[in-house]
Amino acid sequence: MSPDESVHEGHAHDPVAKLVRMANQIGLFFASQREDVRIPGIADHIRKFWEPRMRNRIFAHLDAGGEGIDPLVRKALESLREKA
Repeated sequence: MSPDESVHEGHAHDPVAKLVRMANQIGLFFASQREDVRIPGIADHIRKFWEPRMRNRIFAHLDAGGEGIDPLVRKALESLREKA
């Protein structure tokens, strides 16, 4: 992503917006999967590949209303947090 592109999206220096974008990209990938795989797949990917501080930051954002988080990703994050 170019610097201009990230500024255009409004998160050049906003780590939470970057996490939301990353989570939504994961959700977009899994959206084409079978329904029974979508939420567990998103949650498992975030659990395996995101550092705890990244997960904690997006959970805090979720608690604050979760602006910008796709509904499918929101369900996956809630599921992941329940298992933690």
